[in-house]
Amino acid sequence: MNTNRSPYGAAALRVTDVTVRFAGLTALDSVSFTVEPGSVHAVIGPNGAGKSTCFNVLSGVCRANSGSVRLGDTELTGLPPHRVAALGVARTFQNLALPPRATVADSLLLGRHRLTRTGFLAAGLRLPSAAREARAHLRRVHEIAAFVGLADDLEKPAGALPYGQQKLVELARALCMEPRVLLLDEPVAGMTADERRATAAVIAGVRDGLGISIVLVEHDMGVVMRLADAVTVLDFGRRIADGTPAQVQNDPAVVRAYLGAPTP
Repeated sequence: MNTNRSPYGAAALRVTDVTVRFAGLTALDSVSFTVEPGSVHAVIGPNGAGKSTCFNVLSGVCRANSGSVRLGDTELTGLPPHRVAALGVARTFQNLALPPRATVADSLLLGRHRLTRTGFLAAGLRLPSAAREARAHLRRVHEIAAFVGLADDLEKPAGALPYGQQKLVELARALCMEPRVLLLDEPVAGMTADERRATAAVIAGVRDGLGISIVLVEHDMGVVMRLADAVTVLDFGRRIADGTPAQVQNDPAVVRAYLGAPTP
């Protein structure tokens, strides 16, 4: 794959004092953290800590009651999901949502939709400009498929692939959007050990080869500690720790949150 950097340029993702309430329940309580350009930033915590709500705010699915989310100089707070995506934020989901009968190639081409400039009429008339653009998108799909290890599966139905490969299809589809920031929601959940290692290598390649910033929610602490440059820990909607993996791993508040008991 051509390892050109994201065409949209590097920019920090800054989450500042974000609070989200649902019917009196505070899901996020004045949470702040910064995702540095070209880094893997993990958001971890026990079940119910607010991780999914945080992702929903970052992707525009959920609107914060207060606080700010900025990508570089651009305010994302309050924008609908399609506007957030258009500004370079792509997301995968914990639960797979692949078209059951579409091929891998067609599934990946869905990720190119927002980058398509050809109008409906030009495409319908098969004008040369439309054909050139279609070929360019298909070339990029082939590059990304090769990058994640799906080059031999492009003509197979995505829904017929093993679970681990389906997760890679979803990751590749997000990459096809040419994002500046990639939000990965439990990317190795349910995978075998070999699949986890392979997917972790792809994620590291996205950061190192493409310069794309990654926000990672993942329960596999081995993967988090190997991949993350920085970690933010949430518990009951509050940020209780923020730092390098080593710093967070030894933080007494983090140990209490995970073990439910004070440190010795």
